[in-house]
Amino acid sequence: MTTPLDLAIRNATVATSRDVTQMDIGIAGGRIVQLGRVGPAAEDVDARGLIVTPGGVDTHCHLDQVEPGMGNGAETLATGGRSALAGGTTSAVSFLGQIPDHSLTEVLQESLRRGEASRIDYSFHQIINDATPEVMAEVPQIIERGIRSLKAFLTYDAARLNDAEFLEVLEAARRGGAMVAVHCENYHAIGWLTKKLLADGRTGPKYHAWSRPKVVEREATYRAICLAELTGTPIQVFHVSCAEVAEEIARAQARGVKVWGETCPQYLVLSEDDMDRPGQEGAGFMCSPAPRSRADQEGMWDMIRRGVIDVVSSDHSAFNLTGKNGKDAAGPEASFAEIPNGVPGVGARMPIVFSEGVSKGRITLDHFVRLTAANPAKLYGLAPQKGDIAIGADADLVLWDAGRKVTLDNAVMQHAVDYTPYAGLEVTGWPVATYLRGTRAMQDGEVLAPEGAGRFLPRGRYKLAEPSSDVPNGFTAAEIG
Repeated sequence: MTTPLDLAIRNATVATSRDVTQMDIGIAGGRIVQLGRVGPAAEDVDARGLIVTPGGVDTHCHLDQVEPGMGNGAETLATGGRSALAGGTTSAVSFLGQIPDHSLTEVLQESLRRGEASRIDYSFHQIINDATPEVMAEVPQIIERGIRSLKAFLTYDAARLNDAEFLEVLEAARRGGAMVAVHCENYHAIGWLTKKLLADGRTGPKYHAWSRPKVVEREATYRAICLAELTGTPIQVFHVSCAEVAEEIARAQARGVKVWGETCPQYLVLSEDDMDRPGQEGAGFMCSPAPRSRADQEGMWDMIRRGVIDVVSSDHSAFNLTGKNGKDAAGPEASFAEIPNGVPGVGARMPIVFSEGVSKGRITLDHFVRLTAANPAKLYGLAPQKGDIAIGADADLVLWDAGRKVTLDNAVMQHAVDYTPYAGLEVTGWPVATYLRGTRAMQDGEVLAPEGAGRFLPRGRYKLAEPSSDVPNGFTAAEIG
């Protein structure tokens, strides 16, 4: 006698990374085991009239990132996970900070301890902001613990690497079989512009965008790609803000360089005008790179359709407007140079991309799946377990009411941060249920997954992180002892 399935989702319009099909989904042991016409199940869900997609995979969000002194920010993996599930995301990759007076291993252990409260499945990128020999000697151990990606900043006083240090990170990643994610902005150009703006009395949030124009991002992107090309190390350029920067990625891809581009919802629906508000109100929209013009948003959609930008992540940064972990930490009259950068968005990401992309006819449903789930899972070694609807994959699923209209506000987001930059934005298409490994984790806005429902996702070697052999003169300096 056939053992019944644990769960069958029937009569669904199923969107995978490849196509959109009417079928049923059979689930047992937390995995997808049948597709098409499936057998009897202990529980049936009639998804007639709904769209089913894979659970979202957000590979760029700062959830419970360990701060200096082993402190914490405004968002935990429990509260951020709650917001993620409400918005259709079931897996996330957060960050391991490099903390003074603590080893990388100590920070990893603390992050795993905090992860025990996560409501979603999770992994980490390892940030390197001080590439000393002692630190770099630890990197292979971190990679072997399943942290198959390193993060580099080319800007920010406390985080940036110079070119020589960035090359050390690229070398370590190549040796270990890891991907490198990079924040591309020219540190010295930003400092020079900031000094000039402040001297001229231009201190408000709107001048944040003036201090880091497109050319600052474009130059650093070109430079990062060239150094990655030199070492043959695969990289992803984080939070691309405009088509001009994406063109640098397209040119490199045409040369065969292993480089990928990511953008975020803030570059699709926010603009520099949002920072030009009375007083310090614009601080809530400050992130880096800065949001560009409304016209630039359509340029980004064109790059998405071309496949140059093939991932949309949230870059969820947990700063409150006020109080602890607040954007007003330096005082109510602080200049733009003293206001923390970053906006929350782990719960808003999927609905915004669905609404602006699918509902408005800019992209197809299968393209939506690739952008928000399948591509990030592949790029960071989480596939085939995560990111698609396929036999053997985890049963991470989202049921969407494609016609439902919701106006975003902070209560809808369900995160711990005290605001959302997307307040007042109406989206069309909304998750009505989210399943994590076959268990209902959200239903009609109520998050059911308890703290601790999530699991750590260690990552082994995978194809996209394999280094390129196409390096200048065939001389792979990174492999020379």
